[in-house]
Amino acid sequence: MPRRRRTLAGAAVAALALSFLAAGQAAAADVNNAKNPGFESGLSNWTCSAGSGTTVSSPVHGGAAALKATPAGQDNAQCTQTVAVRPNSTYTLSAWVQGGYAYLGATGTGTTDVSTWTPDSTTWKQLTTTFTTGAATTSVTVYLHGWYGQAAYYADDVSVYGPDGGGGGDPGPIVPAAPAGVSVSSTTSSSVSLSWNAVSGATGYNVYRSGTNVATTTGTSATVTGLSPSTSYSFQVTATNAAGESAKSAAVTATTAATGGGGGGVLPRHAVTGYWQNFNNGAKVQKIADVPSQYDIIAVAFADATSTPGAVSFTLDSSGLGGYTADQFKADIKAKQAAGKKVIVSVGGQNGTVSVSDAASATNFANSVYSLMQTYGFDGVDIDLKNGLNATYMPQALRQLSSKAGSSLVITMAPQTIDMQSTSNAYFQTALNIKDILTVVNTQYYNSGSMLGCDGKVYSQGSVDFLTALACIQLEGGLSPSQVGLGVPASTSAAGSGYVAPSVVNNALDCLTKATGCGSFKPSKTYPDLRGAMTWSTNWDATSGNAWSNAVGPHVHALP
Repeated sequence: MPRRRRTLAGAAVAALALSFLAAGQAAAADVNNAKNPGFESGLSNWTCSAGSGTTVSSPVHGGAAALKATPAGQDNAQCTQTVAVRPNSTYTLSAWVQGGYAYLGATGTGTTDVSTWTPDSTTWKQLTTTFTTGAATTSVTVYLHGWYGQAAYYADDVSVYGPDGGGGGDPGPIVPAAPAGVSVSSTTSSSVSLSWNAVSGATGYNVYRSGTNVATTTGTSATVTGLSPSTSYSFQVTATNAAGESAKSAAVTATTAATGGGGGGVLPRHAVTGYWQNFNNGAKVQKIADVPSQYDIIAVAFADATSTPGAVSFTLDSSGLGGYTADQFKADIKAKQAAGKKVIVSVGGQNGTVSVSDAASATNFANSVYSLMQTYGFDGVDIDLKNGLNATYMPQALRQLSSKAGSSLVITMAPQTIDMQSTSNAYFQTALNIKDILTVVNTQYYNSGSMLGCDGKVYSQGSVDFLTALACIQLEGGLSPSQVGLGVPASTSAAGSGYVAPSVVNNALDCLTKATGCGSFKPSKTYPDLRGAMTWSTNWDATSGNAWSNAVGPHVHALP
């Protein structure tokens, strides 16, 4: 659990620094005052706490080496360098980082010491901030560190860019030009592939969709996934290096292909998911036909494990549901699909014990789910396993299922809050490993107690801050905004703790998509493509007169 607090002021400083960099390149006299900034000479000029640092040949951002530092026990793997600077001068401090939580900062500036940070990242991400030295300051201490109990972080291409402090630092690069020749190379129903010309001096590129950074790469091509079928998107690309980020390229527009087959219609840009109970636990008993039209995805809960490893089965609880027959059930699914809805089967739940832990069980899972899709007409599958996931074999199973079902397959996930705290968790890894075929992850923001937000602060469940600060981890951790949904209980009876009123859900949606309705946590940017919201369950919603779907449904569908 973090012992420090990072404030939004730090983020504001970083944003200000980026705006200066975008405005124009630095003066020719400016240099990178850091020594051995790319760790090409091992740890020369760097000091790492408790032997936590080493250099590696992969992954690297530039050159042939990078820093790897591993927190352990009470050590946060801090690596420092004393850098010569000029008094009364402004410097831009930056570094490229990857892996676990990573922090970058400077102390001894003689004015205001600065820092910035990022949560887990599976790709290289540039941290940037600025500082001004005091009248008598001739050196500062630059540091990188991770966080207690978190995964190792990697760092490369550190820059303390500004007036020459006389310490013999490396010459600094200039901000690269904007990429030219950006074009659409291919599209599918859920992805767009882009390519562009290389930019001299660039070490990486950022891809933006409608102004939101959705991909980072070191090459001259990228594929943006998690898109909606038959939808037009605008893309721009920037070039980056240690000096900063270029202006955005000219925009290109791409339209995704229509979905291939399936149960009729495509998901809307913003969607509402609801779980339908195939059992009677005191909530109002429903037929599929009874589920309100505000629900775009209906997850039938639940498929059960069988004696065959990885395989699942489904049996309609006709007696518990007032004599609801399998034929009626199938007909109701077809009617929902004709109305443009998706009906999927959920695997797991509180008592689910399905295990996919090797190649054989992965194949059994894919075959059995596909058989249920053929038997009942399901559009896909929801993964709601509480007994753990294997981030190698569950993706293998879902890819096998995708190859059988085609591009119309709907895949959703409903992890517990703890499962999405870090990209090192198996659930998060699984989501990232199937990002190109994943529909949405609806994290269950309830029954969890207090958790860390993406800013390193602790938030209590049952608040708008809990929803937004924790969703930010996924939004900044590699998932597309269109693959992120907010999962909440439909009523106080639907969960042990964590219920929030529909108005709080709507405020959280507005905060993330429009930067309005926020609590104390305010995201550094907006995510207008956020998929929507999920609730457990349509039955508990009906028990409360459909108060949840009547309030949240129209709000989701009216999002930008």
